This record gives sequence, C-alpha cells and structure tokens, in this order.
Amino acid sequence: MIARAARVALAAFAAALVFAAPFASPPPKDRGQYRPAVKDPVLQELEEANAAAEDAAAKVTDDLLAAQDQEEKAREAARRDFRMDLSGLRRPRGPEDFPARAWAFPPVAQYLTGTCWSFATTSFFESEIKRLSGREVKLSELWSVYHEYLDKARRHVATRGRSVFEEGSESEAIPRLWKTYGVVPESAYPGVLAPDGRHNHARMMDELKAYFAYCEANNYWNEDQVLSAVRGILDKHLGRPPERFDYEGRTYTPQAFLKEVAALDVDAYASFVSTSAHPFYTRCELDAEDNWWRADTYVNLPLEEWYALLVRAAQAGSSVAIGGDTSEPGYDGWNKVAVVPTFDVAPGYLDQDAREMRMAEGSTTDDHGIHLVGYARRDGADWFLIKDSARAARKAPPEGWLFYRGDYVKLKMLSYMVHRDFARDVLAKVQGGDAGIPK
Repeated sequence: MIARAARVALAAFAAALVFAAPFASPPPKDRGQYRPAVKDPVLQELEEANAAAEDAAAKVTDDLLAAQDQEEKAREAARRDFRMDLSGLRRPRGPEDFPARAWAFPPVAQYLTGTCWSFATTSFFESEIKRLSGREVKLSELWSVYHEYLDKARRHVATRGRSVFEEGSESEAIPRLWKTYGVVPESAYPGVLAPDGRHNHARMMDELKAYFAYCEANNYWNEDQVLSAVRGILDKHLGRPPERFDYEGRTYTPQAFLKEVAALDVDAYASFVSTSAHPFYTRCELDAEDNWWRADTYVNLPLEEWYALLVRAAQAGSSVAIGGDTSEPGYDGWNKVAVVPTFDVAPGYLDQDAREMRMAEGSTTDDHGIHLVGYARRDGADWFLIKDSARAARKAPPEGWLFYRGDYVKLKMLSYMVHRDFARDVLAKVQGGDAGIPK
C-alpha cells in the first residue's frame, strides 16, 4: 500500500510539473555593450617610449643622410673636369668658315634619347638626296628608331634575352631598315607626342625593359605576342607609324616613298674602319655593343688611307656619317671643338698603334654618331664641320654645330659611311673587290 501511494504521489507531482511549466518565468539573459577601450597605462607608457626612441633614431638617420646628401651635392658642385686649355686655339667661327660644305638641313636635337645614330645618318641621307637629285626632303628620324626597336625585340626573343636591347645603334642600321620598311617624311611621322615636341624616351625604355624582364623571368618568348606588346609600348610613346600617307599631293607607302621620292640606292654605301685587330683590305665586324646585329661588312683600311678617303670625300663636297668617342680632354662643347692635346699624343706620334691602344684598353668607345658636312684647312690643320644632335653642341652658339680637328678624327672616330663613288679605288683593293657593293 505504501509503495502504491508513493507511485501515485510521484505521478501527481510529475503531472503538476508538466502543467505548471508553460506558466513559469524565463531565466534572466546576459547582455553585451560597448564601452571605451582602456589600455593598461604601464604598457601604454612603455609602447610610447619605444615609439619615441624609434622616431629619435629615424631622425638621427635622416639627419645623417641629409647631411651626406648635402656634402655630395657640394662635392658635385665643386667637381672639375680635366680639359685642355683652349684659350690659345684658333678655331673656325661657324659653318661659314668651311669652303667645302655639303648641303644639310639645320641641326635637329635628339633631346633625352640615345638615338644619335638615326639623327646623324638620316641627316646624311637627306644630304645625299640633295646631292644626287637636287631635292630637299626632310625625313623622319623616329621612323627608323621605331622599326629598329622592333628588330631588336625580334632578336631579343630569338636569343632568349641575350641580345642587346638598348637605345643605341649604328649608321649601318639605316640602309638595313629602309630596305625592309621603307622611309617616310618627318611630316608623316614626327615620332613625338609631347606637346612641347621634345623627344624623351626615358619612360618608354623603362617600360620596354620591365616587359623584357618579365619575359625572361617567365620564359615567355612567343614572338608574335612579344612584338605585339612592344608595338603597344612604342605606339603609346611615339605614335603609330603610318602605312600610307600624303606628300606633296600624292599618296605613298613607305617603300614607294623611298623609291620614288628619296630615290636612294641604299646598297650604294660602304662603311669603313681602321683597326689592326683585323687584316687590312678585308671586311670585318665593328666590335661595339651598338652593332647589336653583328654586321661584319665594315671595310678595314690602314689609318692613313682611312683618313685620306674621308678627307677626299669631304673636299669633294660630300658629307659623311661618322661615329666614335666623345669623352676626351680636348672635346669641349662650350668651345665647340674636338682636338687632341699634345699631352695626350705628342705631334708626330699619332699613328695606328696610338689609335689601336685606345680602342684596346677601352678609352676609345663607341659613344656618339654625328654628321660630317664640311671641310676646311686652317693653320696647317684639317678641320671638319660637324652637325650634331646632342646637347654638347648646344652649350654655346652656333647651336647644333661642332668643329673637329683632323687629329681628333684620326685618333677617336671609329667608323664612317660614304657613297661608294668616293671609294672606288679603295674598294678595288678589298678582298673580293666590290663584292657586296652594287655597281
């Protein structure tokens, strides 16, 4: 009976709980809130002390670097270049002092570019057009520059980044480029988009080199795609070259313009060097970085014959595309001259070996391309009128002109290009005669 009563009581209690649950109060809930963050004052003090110490150390470094920068600027401002004292030199005053002078357009500046090779050789061929046909045709320098970059890019891909990709080139590039791409007048392709009309290729070269660095890092050498990207960069900075253009009332392609207006046989030119590194009266390669396609068609002559051919062409009223070194004590843009001082080579000692030694040791380098347009004999010395696109020729008037004395040309110029008609006798001595030079 007791057990039964207990069970009944338990069941009644459970039923009471079931019926009572819906009517019970819910338990209280905790709530969240935002309140101001508080840092531990001791830790905050230590952190602030660390930051102050870092700032103080940074200021010490900044002050030291700034002081060093100022010292470097002061040293640079006080730096002096060793140059020949030209106070006693009697030099030509200007182009008017050169009785033998080829026609040429006024000098054009290349500004912040490494394109002297195109400015000089384009000017040379402008003079040749005038000499051969009587026409005055201003050609585009940047047309050749644009297409030279494409050719360089193509070779860079083929060599997987081993071929040179810089701004420089040689006069020999112009005939090669024009045979492939033709040529256009400057009016059809000025090759500059800047409102002030000044050439500035620094950013373009940075972009091209960065792109090729990417190609090398990723072994990405699809020629079509790489050339397409290079064209995009060139178009952005130089403008897209025309496929057709109007000139004096007619429409031309670049190839038709070369044939019909410029009327130049670009194969009718030869380039000459003088180096004992190769046999004389043979053709050889110009050993220079700017000869990036390794042209080996340069005719190698003994120094005296090399120089005599140059003088003969200049005396006859021809111009010459020439290039070489511009970093000597006797090279002075402020005084407009390039001469060899006696403390460099004493009179009577400027010979093949003096020239060769400077090429072999690296003090004669392939710095700059120029256009030789005149000749004069003055005080027993040869002088040459130089049309120059670089800044050195614009330090003093007359702007764009320099005067090279014969000794400087003999010692420091590496190569030149001239029409074959002025070199028939020399070319006849070359192994193979006029082989490779059209009749």
